[in-house]
Amino acid sequence: MSKIRFMSDTPNKNYFTTGQMRNALIQIEDQMVHSNWMPNIILGINRGGCIPGVYLSHRLNTVHEVLDIRLRDHTSKPNLTTLEKAFAFQKKILIIDDINDSGATFQYILDNFGKHEDRIKFAALINNKPSKVKLDYHGYEINKEEVPSWIVFPWEEWDK
Repeated sequence: MSKIRFMSDTPNKNYFTTGQMRNALIQIEDQMVHSNWMPNIILGINRGGCIPGVYLSHRLNTVHEVLDIRLRDHTSKPNLTTLEKAFAFQKKILIIDDINDSGATFQYILDNFGKHEDRIKFAALINNKPSKVKLDYHGYEINKEEVPSWIVFPWEEWDK
């Protein structure tokens, strides 16, 4: 696991680069190899997990689909249909997001599907140590209690 260095000229706002994303995905892949576990399908959580999920699916030559669970800033109920289908037909499912911040998204999945350690694994490019959900795989680790900041991913801002 690497220490993360951000490039930022804005207080409380840190920019995550595409190079950092690639490095995080390589680390996630290495962790999966060392744990002797590889997915049959990768579900990228909409929207932040879509791009990392696609990158990783190409690297691993694995199917990718989008899982539409948007808890922040949305009033509609999350759609678990993709996960339900994957759970019914796939043996090993990797669910990936850009950041495990509070853990609410991953916790929502756990609350609805339970913990199936042999079948469902969780990954994020960045893991926030105080999160209520512990990930199986991650690229970088931060502690937002010590350094509170907003992380901006390359797909979130056109100007940077």
